[in-house]
Amino acid sequence: MGILLCGEAYFGYRLHTLSDQQEQLKEDYSNINNITFGLFSVEQWRDKVAGIVNHQVRHFTLTPKQKQELQTEVEQIILALINKAEALVNKPQKSLGGKIKKLAVKTFVNTDKIKAQVPAFAKSIITKIDNPANKNKLSTLALGKFKKAQQSGYLDSTINANDSVTNKMYAKYHVSSAEEFDSKLTASLDNIRTITYDCSFAMLGCIIAVLMLWWVFRKRVELHATLFIMSLLFAFILLAVGLTASMIEVDARIKSLDFVLLGEHVIFKNQVLFFQSKSILDVVEVLVKQPQVDSILVGVLILVFSILFPIMKLSSTGIHLLSKRKIAENRFIKYFAFQSGKWSMADVIVIAILMAYIGLNGLLESQLQSLNIKSNELTIITTNNTALQPGYIIFISFVLYGLVLSTILKFITPYDSK
Repeated sequence: MGILLCGEAYFGYRLHTLSDQQEQLKEDYSNINNITFGLFSVEQWRDKVAGIVNHQVRHFTLTPKQKQELQTEVEQIILALINKAEALVNKPQKSLGGKIKKLAVKTFVNTDKIKAQVPAFAKSIITKIDNPANKNKLSTLALGKFKKAQQSGYLDSTINANDSVTNKMYAKYHVSSAEEFDSKLTASLDNIRTITYDCSFAMLGCIIAVLMLWWVFRKRVELHATLFIMSLLFAFILLAVGLTASMIEVDARIKSLDFVLLGEHVIFKNQVLFFQSKSILDVVEVLVKQPQVDSILVGVLILVFSILFPIMKLSSTGIHLLSKRKIAENRFIKYFAFQSGKWSMADVIVIAILMAYIGLNGLLESQLQSLNIKSNELTIITTNNTALQPGYIIFISFVLYGLVLSTILKFITPYDSK
């Protein structure tokens, strides 16, 4: 049992530390991928629109229909210029020089012939515009104007703050891009999830082994006290891990949002709408720190009946079994050892968390389902990653294991259990 106890303590410590590490990783992941840093970020939109404009300008081509329409426009502009020039020439002149210029133009310039050549002029202009070298010059000019508009556009302290948070997070995990950040944290979380469940099942294996030892040595009365005290240590480890490890995780996100802008796809992925991961102690801490009296009262009730009562019960059973009759028969000790179970809310917490999970999961599924859209112009895919965590398994194990120990105590106690 000593070897099993060391194993239980080791796996419990690993589960506790990995649970904290997982919670921190997911907190960082949800912060960087939060919808405020993505879909609701001015900077993200600016970068994506800039990319589209850059691609469109660099690779724009004129279709035959567009060329025809542009040629018609150019012809109209040239004809308007010729008509305006002709009107200026035909304007009555008072000076001698003006009259000579007017006579020379009418004698040597045939406006009808010039107008007849307008289609050829327009076609030549379109050909020049469609030339690759000239298109690059136009693209450079257009992009220069766009970048200038960007620099003089919306830039405030929020964007600078977001950049600061992102850069610090990239430095923390030694990455340089959002893709690398997501890939690294996803791989780490998958590995941690596997190890935490392995540790949970290893702890349960140790508990099952202890109960099997009880069955093997059930007739060895001289070993009962030692077995029971050792069993209490297993229970304390289960309780400590169950109270501190994450029990439920709420994670709602937009997995993918894809819509068409200027003929190109704008895509946002893994936009976290909401994330929270809490242990029982975390819940108590949050409630007690609230300014509302009712929240504080609920936090105190959970602390007393779901944490302190189980601790007192386990301690009292050990004291009752090991102490002399005077101490063992003490009302306080006997009450917590045999009768406090009806006041302990550990089993109630287990049911409450399960019901909360079922309710939240159903609510999120319903709400996120209404956001799903699939069309040619817009596609939204949501995902609900709400799940119970290994801490819940350990806490259930503690509740059931505690019931078994209470039953064993009634059979092995040398004193009155009533």
